[in-house]
Amino acid sequence: MASELLMRLVASAYAVAEKAGTIVQKVLQSGELGIVEKSGANDLQTLADRLVQKSICASLSKSFPKVTIIGEEELPAEAVEEDLIENGQSSLILQKSCPDEYASLKEEELVVWVDPLDGTKEYTEGLLDHVTVLIGIAYGGTAIAGVINQPFYNYQMGAGASLGRTLWGVLGLGAFGFQLQEVPDGKRIITTTRSHSNKLVIDAVQAMEPHDVIRVGGAGNKIIQLVEGKASAYVFASPGCKKWDTCAPEAILHAVGGKLTDMHGNAYTYDANVKHMNSAGVLAALRNHEYYLSRVPQAVLQALPSN
Repeated sequence: MASELLMRLVASAYAVAEKAGTIVQKVLQSGELGIVEKSGANDLQTLADRLVQKSICASLSKSFPKVTIIGEEELPAEAVEEDLIENGQSSLILQKSCPDEYASLKEEELVVWVDPLDGTKEYTEGLLDHVTVLIGIAYGGTAIAGVINQPFYNYQMGAGASLGRTLWGVLGLGAFGFQLQEVPDGKRIITTTRSHSNKLVIDAVQAMEPHDVIRVGGAGNKIIQLVEGKASAYVFASPGCKKWDTCAPEAILHAVGGKLTDMHGNAYTYDANVKHMNSAGVLAALRNHEYYLSRVPQAVLQALPSN
């Protein structure tokens, strides 16, 4: 029997994300990043952002014409070069059975949120392990599946190591492509923003009584830290993240029993017409989300009204 729509879409997103990772690597090797400032020095766009978004959106809309696809970059409508189109699908994913509750979805009920390059600033600065490509799939406003490609995974491991990897997950099925681990011994290690900090952000992190704080770029990268046991919570008490930053990572985190909300503990929704900014911040944890939620300072809650 033909695979259910969701599994076909995830299988395509996997192949498309792998191609995207290759594009990101090639642009870096070429040395011509083509950097443009969007709203300022912390809000950059490169040739890789542009090529990857074109590749992902054109490839997925060719195979799934009725799915709504929302990408981060505002790009002119133009013909997409044939070599950017990826028609492949992961056969491994097609072999998995679709969770019952998603077995009869229709294309027009699905929204795909695309961040072609999460951690663009870090990409331009050579902090390559922070960089991810994010493809999130939402149904009924909920992030139900996600694919994350990490183009430079292993880049410091020398010539023999294989470069890059792709993680994926579906609610009710699980998450794959990495080794799920928790932070040892109940340690509270907080991961937070590297380039968008302020007093509120710092106060919220300190309120968690962390044993350690890590500052890295990229929302995708921070959620990977949570599922691989490098950090116990991601705390970002500020607007700045957008729906395409959180959709794919949230789906993968939720698929392994974690939780991502705003700073008030409210879920974000991912309908096609929702506003793009996650204006009430991000609070995510693999375990013990309630603890972190209980520690959020009142001043933070007042400064970041929930939608």
